[in-house]
Amino acid sequence: MHRLPRGVLRIPEHLQHRVSKTALVDPFCDFAVATRGIHTLSSVLNIGGISPHDGDEMALDPHRHQDEANAALLIHLNGKLVPRERALVSVFDAGFVLGDGVWEGIRVFNRRAAFLDEHLDRLFEGAAAIDLDPGISRSEFKRRIQESIDSNELKAGAHLRLMLTRGEKSVPFQHPKLAVGGPTIAIVAQYMRDDPELKRRGLRLATVHVRRGRPDVQDPKLNSHSKLNCVTACIAADKAGADEALMLDPQGFVATCNSTHFFIVRRGEVWTSTGDYCLGGITRGKVLRLCRENAIVSRERNFSLTEVYGADEAFTTGTLAGLVPVSEIDGRTLPTQGAGEITGRLQELYRAMIREECGGLD
Repeated sequence: MHRLPRGVLRIPEHLQHRVSKTALVDPFCDFAVATRGIHTLSSVLNIGGISPHDGDEMALDPHRHQDEANAALLIHLNGKLVPRERALVSVFDAGFVLGDGVWEGIRVFNRRAAFLDEHLDRLFEGAAAIDLDPGISRSEFKRRIQESIDSNELKAGAHLRLMLTRGEKSVPFQHPKLAVGGPTIAIVAQYMRDDPELKRRGLRLATVHVRRGRPDVQDPKLNSHSKLNCVTACIAADKAGADEALMLDPQGFVATCNSTHFFIVRRGEVWTSTGDYCLGGITRGKVLRLCRENAIVSRERNFSLTEVYGADEAFTTGTLAGLVPVSEIDGRTLPTQGAGEITGRLQELYRAMIREECGGLD
């Protein structure tokens, strides 16, 4: 009988039939997520109206549409490309034990990582904030990312999950000094498939009881592995039959969604939150820039649910989720189903931005 190295996480044989392929190969896959069917936007990803097939918006659901091509993709783990079945980390890894690490999700088009410099800026800023030395340079991160793209011949519809943790610990306790052997760095490549139903109807959001916290509790600017605040919001939305959770800030104003940023359109103006209680979103920033450059009035401001319910359009943004229209919020149907006039225009502008950034959409 083949024995795994000491400390390697192994799914019991009697449970393996319940676990998705993702759980067996992703070093940081949430076991609970892998063993249940979910439809929240954490697993329904859209890239701003970009489809590898027809140019229409693409909603993606890895749990419903596992691409057979993923089985052959290599994982970059601690400087080496390894088959997915060998991409294993220790159960003593700080990311597994404590959620002690930072990560980035990156889209790939035309064999290029979109907005890579911005992603690395955020990764290094987060690592510095938690006093985590990556152990390699920015240029080495770029080399490994490009090697992952080239070795797997990644095309449109692919994304990379870049994960940096404090590494293996001598014992499963909090103190950073208990880390031994340096950080763990993983780059997971994966393809997604279209979800035509989401593409047609738009997202359903539910406002949840879980709030986005202040920076003195856990800074929402950190893209950390410790995502329990967002996970509990996601669970609440899922229980309510929604695709994504709408989260309020401590004052009761709209802050963000559990895995994406939130925008509304009112009387021709694009509104989003102040950004005080959400991650510094890269796609969020790109959309605000597109508004400025194309004479679309945009405002970062406080607004309430009353103003959300009275919106003409709404959409979410994210590096993996792109621009996705919202059709329903707390059981209230918006006037526009699918992408409205301004949402559709911003999708087209974002598509053009990606094309310019990556030299194409292939």
